Amino acid sequence: MVKATEAVACKSQISLPGWVVRLIENALRSERSEIARYHLNAILNNIRIAEADARPVCQDTGLPVFHVEIGEGCSFDFNLWEAIAEGVTIATRKGMLRSNVVDPLSRLNTGDNTGPGMPYLIVDHVTGDSLRITAFPKGAGSENMSFLGMLNPADDPFEYILENLAERVSNACPPVFVGIGIGGTFDQAAALAKRAIIGLPGESKEELLLLKRINDLGIGPMGLGGDTTALGVKIERAFCHTASLPVAVNLQCWANRRATARVTEDGWSIE
Repeated sequence: MVKATEAVACKSQISLPGWVVRLIENALRSERSEIARYHLNAILNNIRIAEADARPVCQDTGLPVFHVEIGEGCSFDFNLWEAIAEGVTIATRKGMLRSNVVDPLSRLNTGDNTGPGMPYLIVDHVTGDSLRITAFPKGAGSENMSFLGMLNPADDPFEYILENLAERVSNACPPVFVGIGIGGTFDQAAALAKRAIIGLPGESKEELLLLKRINDLGIGPMGLGGDTTALGVKIERAFCHTASLPVAVNLQCWANRRATARVTEDGWSIE
């Protein structure tokens, strides 16, 4: 488990998923702004160089966030969080991860990207007899521009989202991916938004319409204007109290990094 964690923590930094690259390439083909095309080209060149040289695609290697899917037939005799934390520590000491994790009050840096609550694990129990771990490093630029509101039930959640995005998204290294959590409780909405951002972009009518409205803002790559402000939108929802309408938005910059390994009793392998 330690070696699998180290491997995905490192791989996620240097190689973006093919579907992310294709979305950026598609945006470049349809983009009308010369400045926006320049920045999209720069992003694609950056991705190619990072993979060719095995270097992080961004200087902000993010917080260590992992999605762990545990098969119902999978059993293990070790502390899962401790094993993943050890893998993160090794990846940091190898120089692939910048030391980003600090105490929130003293700002003391632990030096190895671990500490209370870090790494952050999102755990699901699934069918099967293996364990699947996916690294989702989350940088501060887009995380700092994320937001949550407790709306009145009569409010329009999509207008709330658009108004806040118009003010914030230029500081989130656009083009961005937009994960939205609607409903549930205060904390549940934030958790839904996080789950939305680690999933694939949605294709429902609501998601595609909101994507168009975001791009119609004209904020563009790096906030310098253009047609491509967002690359995808995903909405997750939960039923909520009759007097509440929680809405959370978790932003992810263009560097939508992730890498997955499958762990079985026979060993592990990168997917």
